[in-house]
Amino acid sequence: MLWRSLLVATVSSHPWLLTPALRTLSVLAHPRLSFLDVNKNAILRGILKTTFYNHFCAGENAAEVTGTIGRIKHMGFKGVILTYAREIAVDASSQKADNPTTINEKARAQTTKSAEIEAWRQGVLETVEMVGTDDFLALKLTGAGPQVMHALSSNQSLPEQMLLALQDVCTRAIERNARIFVDAEQQSVQSGIDAVALNLMRRYNRNGTAVVYNTFQAYLKSTPENLLSHLDIAEKEGFTLGVKLVRGAYINSEPRHLINDTKPGTDDSYNAIAAGILRRQYGPFGVERQFPSIELFLATHNKDSALAADSLYKARLAAGQPTTKVQYGQLLGMADEVSCRLLQLRDDSSRAAQKASPEVYKCLSWGTLGDCLSYLLRRAVENRDAVGRTKQEYFALKTEVKRRIKNMFSLRW
Repeated sequence: MLWRSLLVATVSSHPWLLTPALRTLSVLAHPRLSFLDVNKNAILRGILKTTFYNHFCAGENAAEVTGTIGRIKHMGFKGVILTYAREIAVDASSQKADNPTTINEKARAQTTKSAEIEAWRQGVLETVEMVGTDDFLALKLTGAGPQVMHALSSNQSLPEQMLLALQDVCTRAIERNARIFVDAEQQSVQSGIDAVALNLMRRYNRNGTAVVYNTFQAYLKSTPENLLSHLDIAEKEGFTLGVKLVRGAYINSEPRHLINDTKPGTDDSYNAIAAGILRRQYGPFGVERQFPSIELFLATHNKDSALAADSLYKARLAAGQPTTKVQYGQLLGMADEVSCRLLQLRDDSSRAAQKASPEVYKCLSWGTLGDCLSYLLRRAVENRDAVGRTKQEYFALKTEVKRRIKNMFSLRW
């Protein structure tokens, strides 16, 4: 595992290696020649499976995934966030064909069963069976195909088939004492996703507990106002608001004017939102208006943000001040130094302070190697935008490898 981590960090931290690696991965994710298809080329499959796949992904089947989850929890993590990697490819022609325009076409679309929605439902329900108490299930709604994509982008009601699928998923997650993240996506569909998430929270987030969380992207200029809108609705309607806060994953595809002007601006936005929710004072809420019931999950690879939130959380608990419970998460194979630092803070806590110790999760994606190639490509792109951090990981891993080699030879002699 150490050698694999060093290989990934070496590629990720050196642009002259990362650029051709990204191009190669992009070709393999969309092969036009059979010998480049990982499902047909055993050599390619073996190389990718034993390196990048095993570093970033949980497994290809239930046995592999549950084994990975067991190892992660044994390391001290509170739980996992599990997502199904398969995505539905929607080309321009299929999108156009499946976008109903007339009243009759819309009626037919509502009554016709979608194979994509059913495949999504089955894949997500299979994923639910792999998670347990306090774990999370992550949902990418656009993975259900063109009918759902169209409904989200046009702010229309989801097809009845999709509504029933979501009901099945939520019911089964509750039965397994798991929770659900509704993933953020591109802004062209995000307004529709917000509406779906709010409806799910209205139904399932009762009795002071969040089953469903919506995802807020701090790199968007609109996020503070969007969060205020969610707080307003939750306070008026009396449900618990589930908030998963991320910096953002679509910076390379979103219109630039929607994104904060600078990286420090995004950092400030992230930290301000996290601190406001932790203090239970955000905008007029907690001052002029009652702060609603809320649960917070900080998904961050930024050590400063994680440690600042943990410090504020512990200080407020120690002072007996109103405080929102917080949990943390990082992607499998990324930001392990952040995860391990948070775990160390938990281990260093005295028995009396265990209540305030961080609860840390790892986010895992599962699916066949072919299914996961697009996911691996996105992870590689994220590493490209974080060369500074991966260089730190590279040097730390390189030092550890040298130390182990030195110890090995010293033991022999």
